[in-house]
Amino acid sequence: MTTTMLRPPIVDSDWIGGRLGDDTTRIIEIDVAPGAYREGHIPGAVLWNIYADLRTPAYAPIDTDGLEALLSRSGVSPETTVVFYGYGAHLGYWLLRSHGHADVRLMDGPREQWLHTAREWSLEEPTPEATAYPLRPPDPAVYVSSREVLAMIGTGGAAIVDVRSRAEYDGERFWPSGAPARTGRCGRIPGAVHLPIELLRGVDGTYKAPDEMLRVLRDHGIDRRGTIVTYCTIGNRAAQAWFAMRHLLGYEDVRVYYGSWTEWGTAVDTPIAS
Repeated sequence: MTTTMLRPPIVDSDWIGGRLGDDTTRIIEIDVAPGAYREGHIPGAVLWNIYADLRTPAYAPIDTDGLEALLSRSGVSPETTVVFYGYGAHLGYWLLRSHGHADVRLMDGPREQWLHTAREWSLEEPTPEATAYPLRPPDPAVYVSSREVLAMIGTGGAAIVDVRSRAEYDGERFWPSGAPARTGRCGRIPGAVHLPIELLRGVDGTYKAPDEMLRVLRDHGIDRRGTIVTYCTIGNRAAQAWFAMRHLLGYEDVRVYYGSWTEWGTAVDTPIAS
């Protein structure tokens, strides 16, 4: 299945600042812990914790019912303009787009750019009025399951792209930080191409120029004419790579394996290379 290229939905702090207090807009910060948010955040923003809100205790992605409940308590309806920022902004953007939400934006780069434009953080943690949001299932044009990835291995039907660090790819680490893996296994999906996400990013944390990113992809043998599946540890870096290829470079068939390594590496029967 191919789709037409979407207009890049990147917004800046001025765009967000002009919509503070707008009831039709919901600002969401995504991170792996609440610390930074509690020290200050964009006024009116709610927090999504990747581990507490978007994953189960076993690290599997929450199901559609769980995401519906999260959107409800975040005050998001099908008509809401949703703006993501912070560590996991691209994951939030991809996740809502995969379920067909119409108007999703993101602020690319570090959250501190809000302060660089002479704006201030808020300490108030809002409690939006609950909504009803019947989500559609994830779109197979951008979303793949572990079962589908397993079926792709060794067939040549898709390029499986691992955007984690070298240490993770080589099986030296399970988590990017090097924290203990607990019951997880280290390694990579067999046949995966290694493309660290940093190769698509500049020193300021934003994307490199399109011609630079295209050169990186060509050097790694990633062809725009085939199916591409990205994965990382929790889906965030995979969503960044998907966003770059899909929105900024015009690749038509790019999908994210949302389960990523926290699902694959903690399963007992998935094949692993190292």
